[in-house]
Amino acid sequence: MRQAQVFSNGVLSGLLTETDSGEYIFSYDDSFLIDEKQTSISLSFPKNKREFSSTKLFPFFYNMLSEGANKTTQCRSLKIDENDAFGLLLATAHTDTIGAITVKKI
Repeated sequence: MRQAQVFSNGVLSGLLTETDSGEYIFSYDDSFLIDEKQTSISLSFPKNKREFSSTKLFPFFYNMLSEGANKTTQCRSLKIDENDAFGLLLATAHTDTIGAITVKKI
């Protein structure tokens, strides 16, 4: 199992988990949920208590990854399998992301 904290503008918004069976789960942090100033991180993740699950990495997070030659270069330099989207997300989405969301490995 691998996990990451998801931040929105530097505020902990939730937890992203890849289970040993290959399922992906996103759940909001309780503090983030009760803070009325905080909005959902995405339209695909409405701000509520339920867990979101998928058999593939959620498109919202997958779209944070590089593509093409940049992805190949990142994977080679970081020694990550090009098919390991979650591993690449953990290695690259903690800094220099486009937008307000960052992902930090636990």
